[in-house]
Amino acid sequence: MLRRLLTQTSSRRLLSSKTPFFSKPSLSPFSSLPSSPDPPSSASSHVEESGSSAAAGTTISVDRSGLFNPPDHSHEPTPDSELVKHLKSVIKFRGGPISVAEYMEEVLTNPRSGYYMNRDVFGAQGDFITSPEVSQMFGEMIGVWTVCLWEQMGKPERVNLIELGPGRGTLMVDLLRGTSKFRNFTESLHIHLVECSPALQKLQHQNLKCTDESSSEKKAISSLAGTPVHWHTTLEEVPSGVPTIIIAHEFYDALPVHQFQKSPRGWCEKMVDVGEDSQFRFVLSPQPTPAALYLVKRCTWATPEEKEKLEHVEISPKSMDLTQEIAKRIGSDGGGALIIDYGKDGIISDSLQAIREHKFVNILDDPGSADLSAYVDFPSIKHSAEEASENVSVHGPMTQSQFLGSLGINFRVDALLQNCDDEQAESLRSGYWRLVGDGEAPFWEGPDEQTPIGMGERYLAMAIVNRNQGTPAPFQ
Repeated sequence: MLRRLLTQTSSRRLLSSKTPFFSKPSLSPFSSLPSSPDPPSSASSHVEESGSSAAAGTTISVDRSGLFNPPDHSHEPTPDSELVKHLKSVIKFRGGPISVAEYMEEVLTNPRSGYYMNRDVFGAQGDFITSPEVSQMFGEMIGVWTVCLWEQMGKPERVNLIELGPGRGTLMVDLLRGTSKFRNFTESLHIHLVECSPALQKLQHQNLKCTDESSSEKKAISSLAGTPVHWHTTLEEVPSGVPTIIIAHEFYDALPVHQFQKSPRGWCEKMVDVGEDSQFRFVLSPQPTPAALYLVKRCTWATPEEKEKLEHVEISPKSMDLTQEIAKRIGSDGGGALIIDYGKDGIISDSLQAIREHKFVNILDDPGSADLSAYVDFPSIKHSAEEASENVSVHGPMTQSQFLGSLGINFRVDALLQNCDDEQAESLRSGYWRLVGDGEAPFWEGPDEQTPIGMGERYLAMAIVNRNQGTPAPFQ
């Protein structure tokens, strides 16, 4: 079945956690960090089965594992942006600092000036490149996974296919194109895109080649497969009661995190405050905060060895709550969820970083102009799902390299190489190694300076499925 799918069908970030930037426990600002080298470049292209294809376009990718942390942010007086004024007013109104999680949420999704809200932040002209932008093969492999899960579900006549944070819509475009010959599958789909950014919703509408069906609701028809497409700002808005497949690729890493540090007073939450110089600074909470309840829960899931070494802990209550919502939906309606992100199969100490124009910058510098993201805590996802519903089973995590390899990406790249010219072949090989390789790509035949840096080991894949459906591919 996998080989048939691969031969018949026609695509935040390379990241790594770095040295924590905490200073000794106090209520003073935290220390700052050294600078970053420039990111490497690579190429990507799209290849069709027929042999005709678009020309390969050069893009810039960021391997965050090879970057160092940013320099001190400037304290020279500059006019405050609208978002900076808003953040300062919140802190002033509260009469004290806000959590890192609240700062992160405002920076990324503030309705008026949040990072994601009013522009396209992806690609060479943005700040980072995601796996679907690297190669068409990534979206095609996700398509293979969804078809296999649909068959395990008993081939239901209607399925809600939900993608959380679809970006430009590239993954969904490649998924629909790759599965277009399996008409029973595509005809069962009702696509629901969970996207809070109006600018990205417009891009998704355009790239999915949608025509509006109704002006009274956010609904359209994608001409790629004749599939209904709906837009929502939260998962709660998506109708339940229908078998569901959920895709969350590089979505969890953008959910807000709370950071805690061990001090002589015990565990203190790291907060964002405004200093006497009117610049943002980090401080420690003088007393317990509400998020400490989630810290206690997360520590109960940690191993004794992990607890012994802990000095800093990063937790994401929103990730836990989202996972529980997903698990309850799958437990009652059937189906499954696929989560792929950069992260760890263990507790996270300190991974929150900011990137602007493919370089690391200080987290507090010019908020709203840089992407903020953090490593995903996969054990937290697993425990949250199992706690929410006894009707689900959790599988993984496994590395992205194992996941894509087991689904047959090797067969897929061989099939595509038979229908492309030399330039496209080089781009396909580069994209392949960036998806499955780790560090320098083995057997790379191109120029040394263009050796792709792989995300195969840095990204992990996990599945949550209805227990009655058995073990999903390729976690058997």
